[in-house]
Amino acid sequence: MFESDALSAVRKPIEQAKGLPNAHYIDETVYMEERQALLFNNWAGLAVSADAPEVGDAVPIDFVGMPLLMVRGRDGGLRVFQNICRHRGMILVEEPRKIEGAIRCPYHSWCYGTDGRLVSTPHVGGPGHNTHDAIDRATLGLTEIRSHEWMGVVWVNVSGDAAEFDVAMADAKARWAEFEGQPLYHGGDCSKFTLKVKTNWKLAVENYCESYHLPWVHPGLNSYSRLEDHYNIENPGAYSGQGTLVYRQLVGDKGNKFPDFTDLSDKWDEAAEYLAVYPNVLLGVHRDHSFAIILMPHGVDETHEHIHLFYPQADVDADMKVKNAALWKTVFEEDVFVVEGMQRGRQAVHFDGGRFSPAMDGPTHCFHDWVASQMQAHRTPAAAE
Repeated sequence: MFESDALSAVRKPIEQAKGLPNAHYIDETVYMEERQALLFNNWAGLAVSADAPEVGDAVPIDFVGMPLLMVRGRDGGLRVFQNICRHRGMILVEEPRKIEGAIRCPYHSWCYGTDGRLVSTPHVGGPGHNTHDAIDRATLGLTEIRSHEWMGVVWVNVSGDAAEFDVAMADAKARWAEFEGQPLYHGGDCSKFTLKVKTNWKLAVENYCESYHLPWVHPGLNSYSRLEDHYNIENPGAYSGQGTLVYRQLVGDKGNKFPDFTDLSDKWDEAAEYLAVYPNVLLGVHRDHSFAIILMPHGVDETHEHIHLFYPQADVDADMKVKNAALWKTVFEEDVFVVEGMQRGRQAVHFDGGRFSPAMDGPTHCFHDWVASQMQAHRTPAAAE
């Protein structure tokens, strides 16, 4: 089947649809196409705001092979730049550090402010001459990448072509409007961890979307939040996921619990929801904490899952935070063999993308449809008009 036909087959109603073909998980050329069409052309997750909490914090990030730099400026604002000097393209910052003065290029010492302005060009006009008529500092600041902070996550749009964030994410923001504007405190070092998984990043999205696998992959979780307690969430073109009607709060040794977010409706007394916000951010909300998983591709068959937990207050019980992170880590680690197994399975040359359960796989099909639509638009822009 030709690739265009295969993508059309993905976009059929779920009863007739096939999944994405193998090339979307194992082919380097398709991987690079998806880098542009899915990750660069849309609002994608880069990091969390808490990675650069203080003025002067500078964090270099390899974003699907593109060198970026996240900086907390003197004004307290968070900005994302290309992590290269405008002179000869040298990498500016190799490791996370505090910028006390300026961001200095180690090659020829061109210097930039934390707001990206080019502030110094030593000897650019010859020895002892730090200016030159041909070098207009005002136009040679660091190249800024569009960025936005929401749900503790720093989102970027590399191409600059996506709709404004609040427009692009309007449906997701509306669904969780009760959490909008709530104080959100990162739990600190004990509340973050990374899983390095030998799989294509899309398989991590697909697995997170659905609850179908709970009884067999998460028997402990399924013992109290059963498969039949879950429901599908589908918003074509934006997000998909699952919710549960039976969320059980963590209880400490003294019967204590995390404080709740304020002014939530009764729905959240026992409910929780988990959204895969396309392309690469997995979010979860509960009455007393939330989490974000940023899926960072490192090649066609490796993904780093950066997991962060957040709370309504800054001073929640430290032991409880450690226990909560350990519980979630156990759940997420249980998924590793599944996504790695599916990755290896994509080497089966006669696999045609598989089928979807119309009752159980709607969220996953929703994601596949989005991927196919983005790829079709990328390859044939007129088709998107």
